[in-house]
Amino acid sequence: MTQSKTIRVYVTADTEAEALRIVDRLGADPDIRIAGYASTRAKMEEDLTQPGGPKVDLLVTDVVLSGVDVTPVVARVRRLQEDTDILVYTTNTSDSTVMRAILAGAMGYLLKGDQEDLETSIRLLRGGGSPVSPVVARNVLRAIQTRSLNMRQTRRRPTEANDLSQRETEILSLLAKGISFADIAQILSISPHTVTAHIKKIYRKLQVHSRGEAVYEATCLGILQERFN
Repeated sequence: MTQSKTIRVYVTADTEAEALRIVDRLGADPDIRIAGYASTRAKMEEDLTQPGGPKVDLLVTDVVLSGVDVTPVVARVRRLQEDTDILVYTTNTSDSTVMRAILAGAMGYLLKGDQEDLETSIRLLRGGGSPVSPVVARNVLRAIQTRSLNMRQTRRRPTEANDLSQRETEILSLLAKGISFADIAQILSISPHTVTAHIKKIYRKLQVHSRGEAVYEATCLGILQERFN
């Protein structure tokens, strides 16, 4: 996104006193022009989502104004003014709040009191960056990792996967080690034809079509660990 000479900024904060404090601070920067401010959701909606409202380059906003969640308003602003960058400026570090703000369109999330100053973050955001406080970044990464783990653990298990025989599970374990069909037959003292028959049953029960898919599915479902731990 091209950075304009003057950045038109709209400010919201949980109280009018806090909003005015931020306005005074940013207004002292020669590259920033204050387009308006609000300390209530109603005023924010009136200014930013109604016809005739100010055009802004960047919205500096808390996630709660006077006790009311404003992330739905942030989402509407993002839809109505696609070129407007959203910078959350708050003390709220709740994982759910951070994710709501990001999904609403926030491209920056700065905690009040961080070493990174607000003016620098505004310029970074308008220059195409995404200023995020380190604590928030860590929480977001942890939330993503936890969600990924939970999805794997709750993944739907094919009904017949529970019916893998001991022999089929042995063969699956050998497949996971990269051992060829012929060598599996030799290790288990069975014919290659029997190995192939077992593998076809494994594929059907796991609802897969290849060795790689079978090993991946069995690993995600915990089948190998369950049988051999």
